[in-house]
Amino acid sequence: MGVAYYANYLVWFEVGRAEWLRASGFSYRSIEDAGVILPVIEAHCEYRHSLRYDDDFEIRAEGRLLSPIRLRFDCQVVRRGDGVVAAAGYTVHASVDRTGRPCRLPEQLRRLFA
Repeated sequence: MGVAYYANYLVWFEVGRAEWLRASGFSYRSIEDAGVILPVIEAHCEYRHSLRYDDDFEIRAEGRLLSPIRLRFDCQVVRRGDGVVAAAGYTVHASVDRTGRPCRLPEQLRRLFA
């Protein structure tokens, strides 16, 4: 059909989250090394315009704190050139320890997301 596969947008949201964290001085690996895992507990994506193969696009992401144990990342996939938002959405993450039990986010992360 010549358009990007719909499930790729959620993968691109993940890339945006990882890059936002990296630009903020953190990485998923460093968070997990500290004993905190951030599984996705909710995902939402609104498909507004199709991306065609070979379209150049960027992923915009921003994180915010919902509670001491929950985060939300708002994401947009934006076509470069004309600035059209192809998709927008969010993911919500729980903060859990290595056993899967809810835990508070480290203070550094809470400050970053506040």
